[in-house]
Amino acid sequence: MENELETVKNEIIYQSGNEEIRINPAIVKKFLVRGSKQATDAEVFLFMQLCKFKKLNPFLNEAYLVKFGADAQLIVGKEAFMKRAENNVNYEGFEAGIIVERNGEIVELEGSFKLKNDILLGGWCDVNRSDRIKPFKAKVTLTEYDKKQSTWKTLTSTMIRKTAIVQALREAFPQELGGMYTKEDNQFLNQKEAEKVVNNNKKSALEKAFEIKEPVEKIEETVDEDGVIIDGDGVIIEDTEKMKELKEICAVKEFNLEEKSQERFKKTYKELNETEIEFLIEKVCEL
Repeated sequence: MENELETVKNEIIYQSGNEEIRINPAIVKKFLVRGSKQATDAEVFLFMQLCKFKKLNPFLNEAYLVKFGADAQLIVGKEAFMKRAENNVNYEGFEAGIIVERNGEIVELEGSFKLKNDILLGGWCDVNRSDRIKPFKAKVTLTEYDKKQSTWKTLTSTMIRKTAIVQALREAFPQELGGMYTKEDNQFLNQKEAEKVVNNNKKSALEKAFEIKEPVEKIEETVDEDGVIIDGDGVIIEDTEKMKELKEICAVKEFNLEEKSQERFKKTYKELNETEIEFLIEKVCEL
């Protein structure tokens, strides 16, 4: 009885088109979550609020939750995008197709049909509004979205065209479609987030390396064969071959040598000894 009361208490009721939609956490978890993992209460709550705010009907697959890993994805179907656009009085249709390379030239084709020898590069879409002079244009690159999985393997042209349509519709109708993402959008965003995490991890490892207080070899005061004095702190003149090498590597990798040398060794790069220069070269090359 207590569970039934809790279900009724957390139920959300709203209108989607001409239909009254009633959803609660129990229904979402049982019927509207796909994948191998169980959605958390917080993820279910966010999904329900998205459906209510955007007037989506999850029972018509306009929206659903997918969870395989740590975080659930809130997916909105392409049909939901089309319905929202159709309901806007300023909507005047769209043109969409694919972008291919044909005989060394870039060609935009309408629809999803291409010749056998055409090389598929991406998709395009123009969305027209009566209150705008120019159409909203979107062009997407195939390599950014195609993960060689499921439908993308057999319907590549159709999928990249669909992706372009969704992107163009979202830009044309931000009030109705802002914050709504299809499965393909989520895969693209997750990839970018993963690349960001990898880059941050690399940076973190580098920062840790510079925080290590390793002993630096002490170099006694000498005079080399060119007559250059190296003092007891191992100071080497700026135009040594290794210093030139280090500067060139740093320039290519956009690495702030002055800043990092101060963090790691508490001195400017002009004051680095040979052992420190070798250490910096090694770490910068790892970037």
